Amino acid sequence: MALNLTKPICFFDLETTGTNIATDRIVEISILKVYPNGNKESRTWLVNPEVPIPEEASAIHGITDEKVAGEPTFKVLSSEIHQMIRGCDLAGFNSNRFDIPLLAEELLRAGMNFDMKSAVAVDVQTIFHKMEKRTLEAAYKFYCDKDLSNAHSAQADTEATYEVLLAQLERYPELENNIKALAAFSSHKDTVDFAGFILRDENGDPIFSFGKHKGRKVTEVLQQEPGYFGWILNADFPLYTKKVLTQIKLESFNENPGA
Repeated sequence: MALNLTKPICFFDLETTGTNIATDRIVEISILKVYPNGNKESRTWLVNPEVPIPEEASAIHGITDEKVAGEPTFKVLSSEIHQMIRGCDLAGFNSNRFDIPLLAEELLRAGMNFDMKSAVAVDVQTIFHKMEKRTLEAAYKFYCDKDLSNAHSAQADTEATYEVLLAQLERYPELENNIKALAAFSSHKDTVDFAGFILRDENGDPIFSFGKHKGRKVTEVLQQEPGYFGWILNADFPLYTKKVLTQIKLESFNENPGA
């Protein structure tokens, strides 16, 4: 079984200092780039997060402050990483909810422009949960009949995720071997930002998914309560969410300059 690709897709996995998309940092990233002709390219980097790695995080992935002390920072690696994933679709395990949002934060923090306007994302965990509802280790055993050694190593998890997706396509004939179809199947909601603070309603208009304006159109809120925009920009929201909100505000202004 080979993936039916129209452009390269990058499977990737992150090990991090924690699970807060807005504030935590990457300590390891592994990318497996698969080309339409079947060729593959793989890179793994240890990353100095420039902040202490909590003991509870090190207990999971085995990466300590001492291990990354001499490694490059994400900002140093950002150009190389961005170049590898540019123009590609993305895939991972729980990537829509965690890995892609956190990668976007790190890239934006490093001054790299990042968006998914011309790409789609396949979340292999979502496919797995919709079909079987288990973990990556269980998925690897279930679909590939292999034990996942060195779990929570970014490289091992990345390779396993790629193999699991291939096995899922073999197992479920109803899954279309098409990246856009797989991305649609593995998405949770029609989100405008990665973190899900801004969704789309049935008409495709951006709406807030949280707080006192939950369910209201973003453009209406920004017009009626301009201070809300400033509050979000100064609060602890992900950088990508702030970027998306700014784009919506600018587009709305350009459409209604007198508003």
